[in-house]
Amino acid sequence: MRGRPVRGTLSAVNEVDLYNQLQTAGLELVQCSTLSKKKTFLSGLARNKILLRDLIQFFIHMEQMQSAGVPLLDALSDIRDGAENDQMRDMMSEIHRDVRDGAALSEALDKHPKVFKALYISLIQSGEDTGDLTSVYLQLVRYLKWVDAMQTKVKKATRSPMITGAVVMGVVTFMMSVVVPQIVGFLKYLDLELPWFSVWLIATSNFFVQPQFYILGLPVYGMIIVLLTPILIAVSFITLRKSSDTVAYKIDSLLLVAPIAGNLIRKITIARYSQTFASLFASGIDVIGALKSARKTVSNLALIDAMEGVEIYVQSGSPLSDALNASGEFPSMVIRMVKIGEESGNLAVVLDQVSEFYTKDVDEAIDALIEMIQPTLTIILALVIVWIAAGSLGPIYMNLGNMSDF
Repeated sequence: MRGRPVRGTLSAVNEVDLYNQLQTAGLELVQCSTLSKKKTFLSGLARNKILLRDLIQFFIHMEQMQSAGVPLLDALSDIRDGAENDQMRDMMSEIHRDVRDGAALSEALDKHPKVFKALYISLIQSGEDTGDLTSVYLQLVRYLKWVDAMQTKVKKATRSPMITGAVVMGVVTFMMSVVVPQIVGFLKYLDLELPWFSVWLIATSNFFVQPQFYILGLPVYGMIIVLLTPILIAVSFITLRKSSDTVAYKIDSLLLVAPIAGNLIRKITIARYSQTFASLFASGIDVIGALKSARKTVSNLALIDAMEGVEIYVQSGSPLSDALNASGEFPSMVIRMVKIGEESGNLAVVLDQVSEFYTKDVDEAIDALIEMIQPTLTIILALVIVWIAAGSLGPIYMNLGNMSDF
């Protein structure tokens, strides 16, 4: 550190234990205080969250140092000292201390379950058992890069339509609550006979600007209701899903048969499941253990139930391809490829190919979805503007003859 002040947190029994830990790390204790366990919003902002890409860098450094023959403690020390993320540096200090005190790397990492998931620990344990941690680090780097890419694609599929939808909703709300009321006042002043589309426009505008009901004695306007509707729907959906496992299972089952979302959910799940199973199986973990760990990456309850059935079939002695076929949730192409992998003895390679195929398929499906949603929202906005224009200017053009008498 060479004279540079370093701030952070460390778990220590007392001040003496903290001093000894810092001395071992080549640091001097200048000032310390006990942190309160109560977390605040500002304290959460002060400590940078450990991101998935921080973990990717961690395993890349571990693989490079392991390949270069750097001792484990020295490798952990170098990663700790080079960490720019405060929380990552503090965590690495604790991991370094635990390994120095005699714990295995998997045991030290397991003390931080929010960062290092059970899947990572299982892979590292298998590497410790076989003595080949380098290949495990490479598998973890490859897997985490794949997960990061998938998360980016899912965010891309949701973020862009949400932004476009918010803009469309904001424009419509502004037009109905500000622009249309002024036009309506002008039409009322002219006392013209209004067509049906103008009547509907006035009724819609009134919904936006007039109080619809009262909460705690305060008026709630239609524009507020419209803006809060997506949030209320999302909160209601999450609350309903958490109300019971039965309801959550039915909702997840309905999602799988949804026209567009169902196919996308299934492809993402198969890609994640296959990639996880391939990484675990290639590291030496048995089929049942790999299936159980891969199932933990799935969030849809209907698919989780199907995958539990796959595990039961395999435990009873059935080939994996037959178990996947019996579940009824995997496409025939996946089943055929798994069967070929079983017959050739290259199951991990085949599952990697399945994951790669569905990853590309998901990417194309997301791009197609975005390309479809954005023009659709644009068309909706255009139709609303045409409706406003027709509803406001139409009566004037339709009654030009009568107005000429004035």
